[in-house]
Amino acid sequence: MNYYGAKDLAAAFRTVRKNTIQIAEDIPEEHYGFRPAPGMRSVAETLLHIALVTRIPHQIHAVEHLDNLSTFNFWDFFGSLLVIEKKPHTQEQILHLLHEEGERFAGWLDTLNDELLAEKVAMFPGMGTPKSRFEMLLGPKEHEMHHRAQLMVVERMLGITPHLTREGEARRAAMQASKA
Repeated sequence: MNYYGAKDLAAAFRTVRKNTIQIAEDIPEEHYGFRPAPGMRSVAETLLHIALVTRIPHQIHAVEHLDNLSTFNFWDFFGSLLVIEKKPHTQEQILHLLHEEGERFAGWLDTLNDELLAEKVAMFPGMGTPKSRFEMLLGPKEHEMHHRAQLMVVERMLGITPHLTREGEARRAAMQASKA
C-alpha cells in the first residue's frame, strides 16, 4: 500500500512551483541577467530551466512510456530545451512558462495510478539498478528545489530577503508576541 500517491506527488510539486514563482516575482526583472559566478546560468536562464525541465520526465513517462532509459535520446531532447533557455525572455514570459509548464506537469501527475508509479524503469548504463516511476517522478521536484536554493542565494546577493525567510521571521515574531 502506498501512503504517498499521485495526488500527493502533484500537490507537493505545486507547492514547490508556487515557491519558485514567488522568487521569480520577487527578483526584479532588471536582475534577470545576473550571474552569481562566471559559467553559471543567469537568473532568467535558471528560471527557464526550471520551467522547461519537467518536459523530460513527461516525455519519458507519459509520451514514450519507456521502461529503459538507454533508449531515450536525452541529449537531443535536452538540447532543444537549452535552445529555448538561451533565448531572451521577459519576466512576464518566464512567469507564464513557470505557471503553464508547472500546472501541465502537476495536472498529469494527478492522473497517475499506483500501478504505473510502481513500474520499474531501467537506468542508463552505469547508473545503477532500475527505479520505480514513483522514485523517478520525485526527481523533478527535488531538481527544482536544488535550483530554487541557488536562486535564494542569488536573492541574498541582490539584497533581497527570500520570501520563505520573511514568512518564517513573521511566524517567529507572532509566536514571541503571543507569549508576551
